[in-house]
This record gives sequence, C-alpha cells and structure tokens, in this order.
Amino acid sequence: MVQRTKANPSESLAALSVRVGEALRRRRWKLVTAESCTGGWVAQSITSVCGCSGWFDRGFITYSDESKQELLGVCAETLAQTGAVSEQVAREMAGGALRASHADISLAVTGIAGPGGGTPDKPVGTVCFAWADNGGAPRSITCHFIGDRREIRRQSVLRALEGVLTALAERQR
Repeated sequence: MVQRTKANPSESLAALSVRVGEALRRRRWKLVTAESCTGGWVAQSITSVCGCSGWFDRGFITYSDESKQELLGVCAETLAQTGAVSEQVAREMAGGALRASHADISLAVTGIAGPGGGTPDKPVGTVCFAWADNGGAPRSITCHFIGDRREIRRQSVLRALEGVLTALAERQR
C-alpha cells in the first residue's frame, strides 16, 4: 500500500511518544525499533518520555545493508532483489528486531531522506515502514513524504509512532 502524505503536523513527537507509551503500558508490552533513515530519532523520541524503561526494550540503528543483515537477519537476496528501501526489507527488519529483543511489538523504518539518493522508481521521500508483533503477520506500508531531509525524517518518525498505535488498536479487536 502506498500513501502520498504528510504526517499529522499538529501533533508533536513528544505528545505522540507519550501516547505510544501509555498504550504499551496498558497492554504490558515492550517496543523495539529498527531504524535506517531516521537514524535513531524514533528511539530518541521514545526515550525522552519519563518511565519509558517500562515499555521500551531497545533500538537498532541499521543504516548500512550489512548492519541490516548482521543485526536483524535481513536476507541478502531480499536486499539484492528489492533494494534497502522496500516493504519486504522493512518487514524483515521488524521481524529481526523482535527476534533479537525481549519486545512484544516492533517498528521498522527504511527510506530515502535526501537530498540525494532518489531514483525515478524510488524518489526522495520514499519511506517504507513495518510493524510486527509476536502474534500476527507484519503489516507494512510505503509513504512518499515531501520536504527537506529533516522534514522527511520528522514525518517518518511521526508515521512510525502512529503505526504503533494503529497496530496496538488492531490487535485489541
């Protein structure tokens, strides 16, 4: 599923991180992050919340293809066939983060924040996300954000955290 969007600019990262923490705490779940283009910004937002040690397990920053393979078990074949910016790689990152942690739910983000690195098929602003938990199949989306490098990364962090809330709500149904 591809979304051309701008993440909710009215909600701050701090407020969204608090909401994620409250939702995880209610469920007694822990989160793990696997980040590429956001470079740890999701984990930084989460760890800014007092008491996050009760619901955040760890974060992986896997910027290179090698780190995705070594730390998260992303298949070399997947990277060769789809490139690092793909929903399949995001799903493998999310699954690998779960396996390498004590968390109950994971989020993964990989994309092209720019200003270079884009292609006609995957322009700057293309970001792939995945969310996985121990009880179901991973869910993934691709978004196309607009803005400069900082804004694309910021929107990616917002979308990643929003996705955790969505995944938790879907698991309660």
